[in-house]
Amino acid sequence: MTEHSSWQIQRRLLQYLNDGQFYSGSWLGKELQLSRTAIANHMQQLQRLGLDIFSVKGKGYRLATPLQLLDREAIQQWQSDDSAPIEVLSITDSTNLQLMQRLQQGEVLPKGLVLVAEAQTAGRGRHGRLWYSPFAASLSFSMAWQLEQGIQAAMGLSLVVGVAVAEMLEADYQLSPQLKWPNDIYLAGKKLAGILIELSGQSDGRCQLVIGIGINVQLPAGQAARQIDQPWADLTSVLGTLDRNQLVARLQSRCAGQLRRFELLGFAPFQAEFNRRHLFANQAVQLMQGQQLVRGICHGVDAQGNLVIENQGKKQLFHGGELSLRAEN
Repeated sequence: MTEHSSWQIQRRLLQYLNDGQFYSGSWLGKELQLSRTAIANHMQQLQRLGLDIFSVKGKGYRLATPLQLLDREAIQQWQSDDSAPIEVLSITDSTNLQLMQRLQQGEVLPKGLVLVAEAQTAGRGRHGRLWYSPFAASLSFSMAWQLEQGIQAAMGLSLVVGVAVAEMLEADYQLSPQLKWPNDIYLAGKKLAGILIELSGQSDGRCQLVIGIGINVQLPAGQAARQIDQPWADLTSVLGTLDRNQLVARLQSRCAGQLRRFELLGFAPFQAEFNRRHLFANQAVQLMQGQQLVRGICHGVDAQGNLVIENQGKKQLFHGGELSLRAEN
């Protein structure tokens, strides 16, 4: 059985289970013309992807909570006519990796093209850390972009994307997100989303970008507690039911608009927009720079997107690289 046909079967299984009722393996097998063993194997595959499926002897299978699956046609209904395409995958290693491979193979991707997936098996954050993205419980979103001015023009880009995500959450969902330099979005002091930007190009020539955004939508609490080593938030906990297809279209629109603004004006107009949302504004922080620990008061970012930390009356600037910012204990 091919991966595509396996996913088609699993999608049909989820459509049955999505009403919250129990369905027996024998009944599902008859509907899909499969054996009970085959149904059990598909259920196990879905559980390994992070789906919370109850299995009760004598009753069958039931989803712990209803799902909304990503659907390209449903997403298109929320897009404007001039939007770039959005592609939907079921399961992939990493949406960022998929777009980077296509660029490296010479494919010309439309500016603003978005790839989303129901689940990632090798999602990544900064410094190669694993990004937890269970099936249909988060948004795994990657956008292709180009900067004509080269890699140097990308200074501050992750902060711009953070501002775009925050603005979407404020305008469309009436939330009050916070931004943590250089690439995280928080809600009530807990991590909600992360950004990973990967570059391909020359320092003085056209630069290809893949902008990855992972947003927690409805994480299974028990599994998330075992997988995530810091306080986390998700959208469903504060908003209730959420249309993930609409979220994809809104995110693409907001990011594309702010990226076009960034191309024209650089980072300077975003400085105040980032700083007023900064998680550690005017707080005592510690910054790990390799083996060096820097302590001081965080004053947000400057007009180039550098982090500004004041220590004993002197302000130091930090940018990118292997840096880790934390509140001072």
